[in-house]
Amino acid sequence: MLNAYPVGVVLLSTDLAASKSFYADKLQLAVIDEDDSAISYQSGQTRLTVTASTTGSKDEQTKASWQVADLRAELDELATRGVTPEDYDTDELKTVDGIADQGKVWVAYILDPDGNALGIEQPKSAS
Repeated sequence: MLNAYPVGVVLLSTDLAASKSFYADKLQLAVIDEDDSAISYQSGQTRLTVTASTTGSKDEQTKASWQVADLRAELDELATRGVTPEDYDTDELKTVDGIADQGKVWVAYILDPDGNALGIEQPKSAS
């Protein structure tokens, strides 16, 4: 299931302008999406996203994410192996049955054994 989809890496930055200079100018990665909170780049068949952070890698943010065509089917398949999405109920993130509405995507988060948050996203255009 997930092995059929590209993994997108999410990195943290305390200075998005410096990050953009490095990734876009020095590494020549194409900017594919940009706003005040994040910049996403295309690298081959993968997406690298750099998000703004006040503390760098100390934040509890997603470290990687998959983009899938059917989020519910992926979660159902993962559940057969004992993997369940995290539930959140905060001002920033609310889930229903493990899935959050994040604007352009539906997303669920799972944790690895070290507590790293991994996202599974379904673009709303695919729903």
